[in-house]
Amino acid sequence: MSTPVRIAAQLQPQHAPDYGLIRDAVLRAEDAGVDIIFTWDHFYPLNGDLDGHHFECWSLLAAWAEQTERVELGALVTGGGYRNPDLLADIARTVDHISGGRLILGIGAGWNEKDYDNYGYEFGTPGSRLALLKEYLPRIRSRFEQLNPAPLREIPILIGGGGERKTLRLVAEHANIWHSFSDLETLRRKNAILAQHCAEVGRESAVIDRSTSWPGADGAAAYAAEGVRLFTVGVSGPEYDLTEVRDAVAWRDAQ
Repeated sequence: MSTPVRIAAQLQPQHAPDYGLIRDAVLRAEDAGVDIIFTWDHFYPLNGDLDGHHFECWSLLAAWAEQTERVELGALVTGGGYRNPDLLADIARTVDHISGGRLILGIGAGWNEKDYDNYGYEFGTPGSRLALLKEYLPRIRSRFEQLNPAPLREIPILIGGGGERKTLRLVAEHANIWHSFSDLETLRRKNAILAQHCAEVGRESAVIDRSTSWPGADGAAAYAAEGVRLFTVGVSGPEYDLTEVRDAVAWRDAQ
């Protein structure tokens, strides 16, 4: 493999009645050897009791930045419509400093209507949410350049989504990492579409890391052959069982 494969754990902040359970899971995930620890940016659980226990994304990331020493951190992904983009850039820069330069800014257009409705954000349509993301990404990058002190590094931008005409164009223009939610055949086809967008905007497609959910040790090699270099294992509370995370790390280490 031309570049190393990385493994992330997405510690989903749902169903944990005590933050200590999440803090412990972060410690165990870093000790298990993951490269990245993600959370998600929702305000309610996405499965099980949909009104159950839940914690907020960026507060968690700030705490994790202090707690951890080695892993990169981020949201998979933050909701593009939840925050003023200049404020989001400032929050991200601050977490980047707290972590010593380990933040990844994962962002997407958003999709869970309950988050929007119950917190007073306009849900709109898929098209309007993508239009907002298109507007926000240059503002975020511009704000990074204005902040004092500046981020400790050029903060990598991860964009999640698979829309072939709009989302992949934004990936080509702005992303360092593209997270696909696709099966293998669809990923192969969208890889070619992304390469076309990159050619049109004057970027090399190869500079954008491909990312997807962990398909299991039996399926990971096929995804890696299509260029995937980041696999994420989702783990929910309250138990935060990291068995599958350790399996993914063991697969990575055997490559």
